[in-house]
Amino acid sequence: MSDRDGTTPDGDHRWWFCLKHNRPEYGPGCPNKYRLGPYPDEAAAGDALATVARRNERWDEQDEED
Repeated sequence: MSDRDGTTPDGDHRWWFCLKHNRPEYGPGCPNKYRLGPYPDEAAAGDALATVARRNERWDEQDEED
């Protein structure tokens, strides 16, 4: 169970990608407005921008098909 701000009751023990610092971060860090995630591990968090780009491309392709 998580709170609205994305923290878990025992603290935030997840990986995020920080848009402010352009790097993965673990646990509490920058405000959520600067973060993407959460991600299951550091590698996935580090690949966040590529993941976003791939998803955007797929959505653009779907829009063109409609």
